[in-house]
Amino acid sequence: MKMHRHESQAVLAEINIIPLVDIMLVLLIIFMVAAPLLQQGVDVDLPEVNAGAVSQAKDDLVLTINSNGQLFLGDDKSNIYTLGTLEEKLKSIFENKQKKEIYLHADKDAVYGYVVQVMALCQKAGVERMGMITTPEEASPSKDKKNR
Repeated sequence: MKMHRHESQAVLAEINIIPLVDIMLVLLIIFMVAAPLLQQGVDVDLPEVNAGAVSQAKDDLVLTINSNGQLFLGDDKSNIYTLGTLEEKLKSIFENKQKKEIYLHADKDAVYGYVVQVMALCQKAGVERMGMITTPEEASPSKDKKNR
């Protein structure tokens, strides 16, 4: 009798993998959902490499940032905006406009972090599309000075 009883009470030493696989699949799904939410940035429509010049209409709004970080709207160089006043001005401009786009003309010596801050402020003020105004490389006066 003892032999029979000992055989029936033997402990099974197998590892149950099913709960481990379930937990791993749940973690995989959580990370797949959370990963895109961790990325932050400013949405900007970038031109393609072989893109030509964009035609500019008279009603297009140009935001200029000079090397000192001063902000100007359009051709009016008499009004210098701060980040707070610029946001209010852009909200009032784009409130009733259907085409909510602005062109950014930033000096090459402007602080990059400040330019990105201005871009984020434009997006917050309702700008849907932002274009960047640049000078073609062959027409750049700084390149001519370096070659001399």
